[in-house]
Amino acid sequence: MLNLINSLQIVTLLPILGGSVFSVLTLGTIKRFFKRKPTRNPFTPPVSVLKPVRGLEKNLLRNLKTIATQDYPDYQVIYSVQDPQDPAYPILKEIQQELGKERISVVISTVEAGANGKVNNLLGAIQEARHDIIIISDSDTYLQPDYIKNIVNPLANPDVGCVCTPFKVTKADTWYEKMELLTMNADFMPSVMFAEVTGASNSCLGPSIAIRRSTLDQLGGLESLADYLVEDYEIGRRVWTSGQKMVLLPYIIDVVVDLASWKNWWSHQIYWDQNTYLARPAAFISTILIRSIPFALIFSFLRWDIIGLGVLTATILVRVITAAMVAKEIGDKETIKSLYLLPFRDAVGLIFWALAFTQRTVIWRGVEFKLTSHGKMVRNRLIQNGGQ
Repeated sequence: MLNLINSLQIVTLLPILGGSVFSVLTLGTIKRFFKRKPTRNPFTPPVSVLKPVRGLEKNLLRNLKTIATQDYPDYQVIYSVQDPQDPAYPILKEIQQELGKERISVVISTVEAGANGKVNNLLGAIQEARHDIIIISDSDTYLQPDYIKNIVNPLANPDVGCVCTPFKVTKADTWYEKMELLTMNADFMPSVMFAEVTGASNSCLGPSIAIRRSTLDQLGGLESLADYLVEDYEIGRRVWTSGQKMVLLPYIIDVVVDLASWKNWWSHQIYWDQNTYLARPAAFISTILIRSIPFALIFSFLRWDIIGLGVLTATILVRVITAAMVAKEIGDKETIKSLYLLPFRDAVGLIFWALAFTQRTVIWRGVEFKLTSHGKMVRNRLIQNGGQ
């Protein structure tokens, strides 16, 4: 029994050390990532922005207007909903009335090409697009006036197939929204930037994508993405396997978090890990080696002495301090204020990691879907009073 406990202690030291080293390395790679200067040239082609909307979200009017008030010469914004009774629809009409029908289009489309509701919504919007360059922008994003100017600029290079931007979560009011914020801002996005700088893997981030319509058509069109759970990753995968460049711009946008309850947070965390696992199985499995805090907890429990407590304390300090430095690097004050929850978030993160392998259903906006092979999904049933 004693030999087993000693062996387990040695095993737990691997992710403790791996995670602590990774935290330090991540700080360095983020500094390098933002030292890259966004491209600057006079490339300002006309652009169509697709903005799929469903339901009332936190700060919805404020968020939606940021794409309609850009410092850009020629662009079209297409807001789309799939139900004329959608409570967001009057807000879209209000923006259109204020800013004019020449720039703002509002589309109601009931297209159902597959199980992915976002793609179905986009299929209605893209039919109204007047321009070749398309921006896909989520409804919960808050965008600065220079957003379009920045995201389309790399497309001046014909070798660039797609552009996306990193994001940070904002406006977290409750403890579970703060937990969501920490997952994105202190875990996922630093990992994405680390992978980008080191060349470990490619990413395509769904909240903000710019792509030529002609490129999208060559890759199979939006219709071919309608049954994929992770449609953004599939776009990126098709771009880089076709030989074109995928650009992750050193330009951060804000995504407003809006969770109704802790149950929404719980299901969304599982959903997010399922996304990552289906998109990059090997990379997701390997994250077990950098989950320092949960294994430091196990190490401390196995030893139950001052050494175990010391290792746990040191591990938490390294994780929290480096996360604070990363947040400071990108001007993320909300993450710094929420760091007291980071050890708890990291600990339960191991549970979500494990559940990603065992659960074969996912809930999206109140509908349960069954996951099938190659990251596809089929509708299972409607969930009452729940969902994301």
